[in-house]
Amino acid sequence: MDRELLERELTAVVARRRLLDHPFYRRWERGELEASELAAYAAQYRHLEAALPELLSGIAGAMEAGCGRDAVLRTLADEAGPPSHLELFDGFAAAVDAPADPPAPATAALLDLQRRRVAQGPATGLATLLAYELQVPEVASSKAEGLRAHHGLGAGDTLFWDLHAGLDVEHAGWSLDALAGLAGEPGAVVEAAREAADGWWAFLDERMAPARG
Repeated sequence: MDRELLERELTAVVARRRLLDHPFYRRWERGELEASELAAYAAQYRHLEAALPELLSGIAGAMEAGCGRDAVLRTLADEAGPPSHLELFDGFAAAVDAPADPPAPATAALLDLQRRRVAQGPATGLATLLAYELQVPEVASSKAEGLRAHHGLGAGDTLFWDLHAGLDVEHAGWSLDALAGLAGEPGAVVEAAREAADGWWAFLDERMAPARG
């Protein structure tokens, strides 16, 4: 598949569901989230972070040896650490007193969507991850700044977000390279990314439910 076309199409999908435009993240940036909302968010996000190595492994396992598979494995190696990204996330979760809650409905739906798309093949799997990866650098940077400015968290507490503000520029580039090297129908790839972008938006809608209540 053509890399420039893929990047253009996927960027358009992301722009339609730009997460920093969601009311939850706008409240995060303005320092309006209650401590309980941050804790609940961390509890749910942890399920998604914990699933990422499984998703990357599934994608890599379905790819032939070559540069594309190597790119996915590099991302997986970054996730595994040491320290693992889940361990870094747990530092943030502890700082905001996140509970050990089970996946809420929108979290479970997003996890199911990601696993289903990975099972369909590496092209739809990569597109599903890219719907978020392409947004991570600016989202993570905004989160870290808001946590330090409004919630008094220190550099150690925000390390997960600070790391991803830079690292996911590379991860998104690697994923696009890997996706471009695969045979597939661009329309199906774009649809997978669109579904994932909608899933992430619904995940944030669910985080807003306590505030609306």
